[in-house]
Amino acid sequence: MTPPIAPLRPASTEGLGITLRILSTLAFAAMGLCVKALGDTVPLGQVVFFRSAGALLPLVLFLWWRGEWPRGLATSRPFGHVARCVMGATAMFTSFAAIRLLPLAEATMLSYLAPVMLVLLAWALLGERPNARRIGGVALGLAGAAVFCLPAFAGVLPDAGGLGVFFGLVTAVLTAGALVQVRRLTLLGEGAGAIAFWFAIVSALGGLLTLPWGWVWPGAAGMALLIATGLAGGLAHILMTLSFSHADASALAPFEYLSVLWAVALGFAFFAEVPGLAFLLAGPLILLGAFVARPGRRP
Repeated sequence: MTPPIAPLRPASTEGLGITLRILSTLAFAAMGLCVKALGDTVPLGQVVFFRSAGALLPLVLFLWWRGEWPRGLATSRPFGHVARCVMGATAMFTSFAAIRLLPLAEATMLSYLAPVMLVLLAWALLGERPNARRIGGVALGLAGAAVFCLPAFAGVLPDAGGLGVFFGLVTAVLTAGALVQVRRLTLLGEGAGAIAFWFAIVSALGGLLTLPWGWVWPGAAGMALLIATGLAGGLAHILMTLSFSHADASALAPFEYLSVLWAVALGFAFFAEVPGLAFLLAGPLILLGAFVARPGRRP
């Protein structure tokens, strides 16, 4: 018997979902802008702490608004959350390191290798067999990564640039690993609120552990950037979550890649960063690979 087809969402609701998704990409780009603006004046662990702790306020308010506070935080899979949080928190460290070392647009673009890595990890760890479309997406993404890395391997980039590319690639792998674990937790019945909340808690603790290595008092402007980093990151996740309640993933997917355009615009406006040849050549391959390899719409 053919299963019934789910009714389409109203066009007005879908439009709201698309608007929320666009705003979430802008919030993510604003978070990256704050991290870039801080530079190396604030230790990396301190930035991670404020990013995670600052996101707790909008997250708690959001869960309370949805009636999931505090009962939605209960979990029967604490060790599963630990694995997800360790990978995600480490990815936050490497992501912020890449933003410091690379132009904002290039660091953002490298993060889109995560869907490509997710296909490979899901095949290796979850036994999911990729179809021809996803295999093609992986091939495109890996080709883009190779093109992007060529200047570093050829010694064209400065040492810091090569290290930034390395951190960007590590971020993509760790993010994909964290997403695999999120998928496992979701299949086991864990709620999105609990997954997001415990990730923020563990990431904040991870940042706090770096306190003995020396934090600094950043001054008024630096403190404002730290707080804005957390609020922008938390708001971005909330807007993204809300967008999926108003529109299908297939309708929202094309707008996800606006993050790269925001990063190009913000990098140029605030730091006079102009994307290089490697970005222009590798960017379309990586973004197309991420789009093709993305999870398809569920029947």
